[in-house]
Amino acid sequence: MGGEVREMATPYSNQKVLILGAGVTGNAVAKALSKRGALIGIADENKDSIFDYPRIELDSIDLTQWDSIVVSPGWNESHPIIQAALAGGKPLLNEIDIAWELHLEMAPSQKWVAITGTNGKTTTVEMAASMLRSGGFHAIACGNVGETVISVVDQNDPFDYLVVELSSFQLHWSKKAQFVSCAILNIADDHTDWHGSFEKYVQAKISLLDRSSTAILNGDDGVVVEKSAHWQGRKIFYGLDTPNPGELGVVEDLLVDRAFVLDPQEAAMICELVDVKPTVPHNVSNALAAAGIARSLGVTHEAIQKSIQSFTPGRHRIEVVCEKDGVTWIDDSKATNPHAAAASLLSQLHVVWIAGGLAKGAKMEELIARTKVRIRAAIVIGSDGEIIAHELRKQAPEVQIFKIETPGDYLKGAESNSLMEAVVKKALEVAIEGDTVLLAPACASMDQFISYSDRGDRFAKAVKKVVLHEK
Repeated sequence: MGGEVREMATPYSNQKVLILGAGVTGNAVAKALSKRGALIGIADENKDSIFDYPRIELDSIDLTQWDSIVVSPGWNESHPIIQAALAGGKPLLNEIDIAWELHLEMAPSQKWVAITGTNGKTTTVEMAASMLRSGGFHAIACGNVGETVISVVDQNDPFDYLVVELSSFQLHWSKKAQFVSCAILNIADDHTDWHGSFEKYVQAKISLLDRSSTAILNGDDGVVVEKSAHWQGRKIFYGLDTPNPGELGVVEDLLVDRAFVLDPQEAAMICELVDVKPTVPHNVSNALAAAGIARSLGVTHEAIQKSIQSFTPGRHRIEVVCEKDGVTWIDDSKATNPHAAAASLLSQLHVVWIAGGLAKGAKMEELIARTKVRIRAAIVIGSDGEIIAHELRKQAPEVQIFKIETPGDYLKGAESNSLMEAVVKKALEVAIEGDTVLLAPACASMDQFISYSDRGDRFAKAVKKVVLHEK
């Protein structure tokens, strides 16, 4: 395929393209553009990163030597290199928009669907892609989950639909991609340190509407409802109550559709409530959003139900590690912000809560106010664990709080699991029959762990060693 692409007329032939960021996105863009004749250089803030293209040192970048700059999603607009590029009128590109242009060249009939939100994106994207496949479409989940969009586009066998998970960072940079349907799941305090304010974070999320034909919107989320009011496209609301005509919702033990039916006075069954696993409120909400996407593209109710019945959420999302002596141990390491942690805590009755990490500028007041009646004890870790502990002491002084300091032999990414073993040992001391020990940190992981997956894996490994006495 590489030879075929080089023979095609391409705007990137002999163009000097500087890519900021050597992560998964940066490397995928480099591969796609170099295949089209671009001359690639990569600049990365991590001196130890390894990649297959010339390294350009950040402190020696001469922007006059480059035709365009590709910005990886996490790079902030305030970065001096980006500010200099903007001041000099240098084109700033991003992976999503480049992928969109390539799809017009390689698979013009391919359609894109987008899903964003503070929480639930990955599960909903995977659910929606599964529903589309159940309906007979060649579909894949990509973007901020799984493969990059550009690597999915740049292959011989084109998909009918890309179901794209978009973060607020990606939405901030992307301007060109168009979507036949989109879903906005929720908007809560997150990444305000990157965006500068909650309002700018909201604007990034809501900007998705301006490039979508149909929007599936969470009617239970006040911010989504308020901030989408101006948009004149086709809006379908969903929620956990009985739906009005034109909406999706829940009636007794059924998920029902009153939006994509011939007579909106009638309701068609999507599935039974128990078909959704785990059957917790935020996951039912995810299923409704995914079903809305699938119905907007013509997938039948029967195909959607079949997909929901067979769907298994990804790792580290309310994942039961074990049950012993009446105590359930759950890994929800994917709960990397207060909104996600609240949903997790409210799905349990009596919780020994493991929390902390990098708060990313998020506040914890509302989280504690909503969930304090469920928390019996808290074990806090990480850089911002004290923020959570402080709020608990203020709002719920009866809750026991234990702070676990980082053991001297523990290094991020190294073999020793002494940190999580200390956490689990303390939880085992505190937990009583009927409790759930819940890892739902409300914070990012990078201060003490490689990723939320690493954090969850280490928790599960420690539980198996300390609680189950497995080697």
